[in-house]
Amino acid sequence: MNEILLKAREFMKTEKIDFLLVNSTNEFLVEYNSLDENARYLLTNFSGSTGDALLGFDKLYLFVDGRYHIQADLETDSDIVSVVKLVAGQSVLSEIAKRIPQNSLVGVCSKKNSQKRIEEMEKYFKIKLLETDGIETKPPSYGQIEDINEKFCGMSSEDKISKIQKTLSLNEAVLFTNPEDVSYLYNKRDFSKNYSSKIIGKSLVTKHSDILFTGEKIKDFDKYIVSDVVYADKNTISGYDYALLGKKSRQIKENPVLAMRTVKTDAEIEHLKTAFARTDKTMYEIRNFIETSENISEYDIDKKLEELFYKNGAKILSFKSIVAHNQNSALAHYSKSSKDEIIKDGSLVLIDCGAYYEGGLATDITRVFVKGNPADLQRKVYTTVLKSFLNAFNFKMETGTTGFQIDELVRNIFEENKIEGFVFNHGLGHGLGINVHEAPPNLSNGELAKTEIKENMCFTIEPGLYNRDYFGVRLENSCYLKDGSINSFTNMCYEKKLIDFNLLTDNEKEWLSHFEVV
Repeated sequence: MNEILLKAREFMKTEKIDFLLVNSTNEFLVEYNSLDENARYLLTNFSGSTGDALLGFDKLYLFVDGRYHIQADLETDSDIVSVVKLVAGQSVLSEIAKRIPQNSLVGVCSKKNSQKRIEEMEKYFKIKLLETDGIETKPPSYGQIEDINEKFCGMSSEDKISKIQKTLSLNEAVLFTNPEDVSYLYNKRDFSKNYSSKIIGKSLVTKHSDILFTGEKIKDFDKYIVSDVVYADKNTISGYDYALLGKKSRQIKENPVLAMRTVKTDAEIEHLKTAFARTDKTMYEIRNFIETSENISEYDIDKKLEELFYKNGAKILSFKSIVAHNQNSALAHYSKSSKDEIIKDGSLVLIDCGAYYEGGLATDITRVFVKGNPADLQRKVYTTVLKSFLNAFNFKMETGTTGFQIDELVRNIFEENKIEGFVFNHGLGHGLGINVHEAPPNLSNGELAKTEIKENMCFTIEPGLYNRDYFGVRLENSCYLKDGSINSFTNMCYEKKLIDFNLLTDNEKEWLSHFEVV
């Protein structure tokens, strides 16, 4: 890391900048990219999926949200990296700005930041747009593209494109650069590597034509733009690509592909039901493996889990599985799966995992198991988390209900049933689709969650409580809104031996009776 640090500072001298912003994304703004594509990881050694680094000539800051407070401390060298721990509601850009002296110039890679984010940065500090961040990373792999059967999609690619074309005039076009948008629009996926099913591509749609750019063609997409006006989504297009459009560029009022893909078709809902049935089967089998096996480690469970996913029909995993034992379960996104962490009697094991199946939509589930007999504290924390889930799942949904409201309910429940030393330090849930994290919808106490949850939207409900000195419990069901009620894709059981029924109200016991408890 020291060599990378020295090279980055030499790059800063060459570019005549005072600070360098280093991102975790690649040039397609992909969040869950491999670590060798992640410049922020190479600079700081922090492996979390999100979080920016700010490099100065005498300081290196890492900004992380509540999911990663503990992990960032464990993975970084405190002599080199100063971890800035953001709490709910804090703006990362305002916190970055506090550490930048007035009139300093900050280098920003235009290929790794969206146009909207670049415009937001300009409100906080002076920036210089760069084509690179000066840190050598592996170029993105284009993978292997395959078509998804229309029966899993519910709409042909031609129909999706036609919907967009009907809104355009002859001199107008729409440019899509977000991999999820392009994958959805063309009903295509890439199952050649774990943790993502989306294809790497860009698309240009005009009134009477469309072009899909993949592989080496991506680099020349701007040569095909002949329309006078090109609409793009500033939230998802890189600053670099937006600049290529020049005076032709216009911010699209509403991204039509995002609007389509976040409200699932009935066919997509049906596919997800079958996908989660296989995910549940995998979880039941790993539960049995933990209960009946001796002298196994986190690593052993992780390998067995992957084997079971493939046995049960998964194409690839939707993200790196979390298998966390005891104190490690307090790290919301722990991902080490150590051979040294041996499961013993009384051990708590948190597993957060998911996969893609033939329809190319992600599954996501979290369950907590205990080997042998649980301790009283384990039962109390597990039951309190379960209580919060049951109340969120049974939230009275009305037109206009937002994830912000559901998240607020859960935080109130945790406050009313406070367990000393245990905290809920992340959002309640996220949207689910081609990417394991999709928005909208969003369930949190942030601005993003103040949007309506609509019929056929899919999302997780995943409350959790964590204490670094003891353990963490998170219970996650993936759900969907249908006929005004929240329904669960997930049917994996809850652990009877971890439930203290005395802590549940009669209503909560009734709600729990609709789920399997074993």
